[in-house]
Parts: sequence; C-alpha cells; structure tokens
Amino acid sequence: MILTRGRCGLSGCITHYLVSMAVSDLLVMITAVIFNRISGIYFPVSFLMITPVCSFRSVLNYAIIDSSVWLTVVFTFDRFIAICFQQLKIKYCTMKTAARVIAMVCTLSCVKNTFLYFIYEPLYIFNSVPWFCSIKSIFYTSPAWTAYDWIHHILTPCLPFALIILLNSLTIRNILVANRARRRLWIQSKGENQSDSEIENRKKSIILLFCVSGNFILLYLLVLVTFLYVRIARVSYFSGTDFTNSNFILDESGFMLQLLSSCVNPCIYAGTQSKFREELKLVMSYPLNHIVKLFKQ
Repeated sequence: MILTRGRCGLSGCITHYLVSMAVSDLLVMITAVIFNRISGIYFPVSFLMITPVCSFRSVLNYAIIDSSVWLTVVFTFDRFIAICFQQLKIKYCTMKTAARVIAMVCTLSCVKNTFLYFIYEPLYIFNSVPWFCSIKSIFYTSPAWTAYDWIHHILTPCLPFALIILLNSLTIRNILVANRARRRLWIQSKGENQSDSEIENRKKSIILLFCVSGNFILLYLLVLVTFLYVRIARVSYFSGTDFTNSNFILDESGFMLQLLSSCVNPCIYAGTQSKFREELKLVMSYPLNHIVKLFKQ
C-alpha cells in the first residue's frame, strides 16, 4: 500500500516490480502457510483435504512460489540493465515493459506447475470420496515424470540461483569499475578528504545485492539438497506418519526456509529505502495520532 502511493522516490518501473513481489510473497503466506500448513495441522479433516482440492492447492502453492522466485530474478535483471546498459535502460526499464514481464512470469509459472495436479492419488477413499494426496509410485519410476521433476527443480531454484549470482556479480563488477574511475576524477577536482555521495549510494547498492543473493541462496539451498538426495539416493519424498524420520526433518526444514524467503525479500528491497521507512513511520503513527486527539477531546 505504501509503495502504490508513489511517495518513496522510486520510478514507476521499480514500484511495479516491488509491488508484484510483495503481492506474490503475501499470496505465498496465504496459500502455502495458512491454507496448506496451518489448515493441515489444525483442521486435518476438511474439504481442503479432498484429493482434487488437495491437488489444486499443490499446483497453486508451487505456481505462486515460482512466481515469487522469478519476480526476484526479473527485478534483478531490470536493475542489471539499469546500471550496466544506460542506452538500453531507456527502452527496457519502463512501466509498460515491467507490467508485461510480470504478467509473463506469472502465466508461465502457472503453466509449468499445472502438470503437478496429475502426480497425486487418494490416500484412501471413504464413502466414494477420495481423501488426501499421496504421490503416485510411477512418479519415481517413469522416465517422463523423472524428466519433469528435474526440469521443475532446474527452473526453480537451480536456474534462478545461477542467474541471480551471475547478474549481481556483473552489476557489482560494473559498479566497482565505475567507482574507481569516478574516485580518480573526484580526487583530482575535490581533494581526497571530500566524500562522494554517488559512490556511497553505489556501495549501498552492492550491500543490497549481496543481501538479496545470500538470502535467496541460503534459504533455498536445503530444498535443492532434498531434491538431489531423493533422486540420487532413489528414495521417496516423505509421506508417512513418523515425524522423527530424518527424511521428514530434511524435507520440512527445506519447506520452512523456502517459505521464510518470501518474508525476507520484501523487507530487504523496501526496508533499505529511507523514504519507504519514513512513509512506514507515518502509516504506523497515523492511527496513534487519532487516538491521542480523541483522548484530548
């Protein structure tokens, strides 16, 4: 809501990306945490656990998580273009382009994960109603499903890993080269003791990029390790009731960190903006000011 007001000193293009990331991350919290995790723990027998609904929830969860990840990638690419290619920036870094890229990412994420609907079968059938979702055994033996599982994990998170590291490395390299040249010119004209605000801003950009890359890699690393373990060791994803099982702990820890990533990125991108923090203070103080006025009256 703060970003959509347009008072944070950000361009329309950046605002589009940040708002889309915030929305997708909020949807992750609603679908994957509330309707999937919390409902499964506290309401284990509800219409959400009927097999077709359960399968649809799985597709929706993965589609939204993929959207969240790839929106981070395309925003990183947008910043890479803006910093490293000044001429291309004029054509690419626009609100119209941002809207098209965001729509394309969300559409492709939905299409990619639609196939997951067909990997589940009922755990049991009661009164002709199929309940819960169990992964079909053919998912682990069929070459087609094996290929799909590899493609699924390569596209998220392996490829985003590589792209974010590559783009941020090139961006940081470009900033450092530009800083050295600017620093030499600055010393010649202003003297060595004078600070350059532009160089300070670029240093903040480098710290921001390192935080984003490190956060994404650390929080998605366990998901990647779990996938490699399942495919290389030829074991199945955990679906039993022994919650002390090491496979269960590995699998669920990966999911926990993956979902946590959706909370951290908006804080990194928006919280590092000084004007955003100022607007946030105004939003937080607004109801308190009204309460104080009521008491004074």
